[in-house]
Amino acid sequence: MTPNEKPVAGRRTAIAAILAAAAMSLAPRALMAQGSKPVMAIDRAILDVVIANRILANQDVVDAYGHVSMRHPNDPQRFLLSRSRSPEQVEPVDIVQFNLDGTPVDPATGPFYIERFIHAAIYAARPDVNAVVHAHAAEVLPFTISKTPMQPVIQNSGVVGSHVSTWDSRTRYGDTNLLVGDIQMGRDLAKTLGEDHVVLMRGHGFAAAGRNLIEVLRMAIYLRLNAKVLIEALKLGPVVALSEGEISKIASVSPDAPELQRAWIYWATKAGCADFLGIVGR
Repeated sequence: MTPNEKPVAGRRTAIAAILAAAAMSLAPRALMAQGSKPVMAIDRAILDVVIANRILANQDVVDAYGHVSMRHPNDPQRFLLSRSRSPEQVEPVDIVQFNLDGTPVDPATGPFYIERFIHAAIYAARPDVNAVVHAHAAEVLPFTISKTPMQPVIQNSGVVGSHVSTWDSRTRYGDTNLLVGDIQMGRDLAKTLGEDHVVLMRGHGFAAAGRNLIEVLRMAIYLRLNAKVLIEALKLGPVVALSEGEISKIASVSPDAPELQRAWIYWATKAGCADFLGIVGR
């Protein structure tokens, strides 16, 4: 074995151990996230939001900008979101509680993201939503400024849904810096999202809304990949999109399903934060 092979072997052993643990009955305790039934400890929720930030950065969905949040596990009128930090650098101490109008519970914990109102308005409008992502993935941007619709064409993108609208800030607010800078703009965006899972934002990015963090990460990660594949496929001619029936079957998978927990572990390990998976809150 060469010196360069040793770290790889060690990492593979660590990954194998984590995956083995996930197969055991104790695995859900160390996994994340707010499903529809269990009430989580706030400590666990904070760690999961940190993990989600790191995953999105590692998967190139976000860069210096973009953010992910989670509805408070014990108070549906609040949500958890980092203070103003780049996602790859988010730590547990950075996670702040916000009200559904976008105001921080503790104003002294700032500075805050300007576009926290995206999250606030979606949570207020959609009781079924427990996690939100806002990002500016370059692969998605062409679909925000063209008449070519965002169609799900690859299997995992079925979770995005068959209908993806585009919100244009100029329609109601005229010339702006394109940022969702107050709760009124957030509510207008949430109205365009409606009951869908994803809304594009003209010349800006997208927002995704899911039942838990795993599901919204799946949306964001595969929305980006779907956009990349779709752009390449359109160069070849007409494309075959997923059918309504296929989308329904793909999207019907429980956000707590074992195959999605597997993805969560894999993404977290790639992002270098697998150690957070085993830290259980009070």
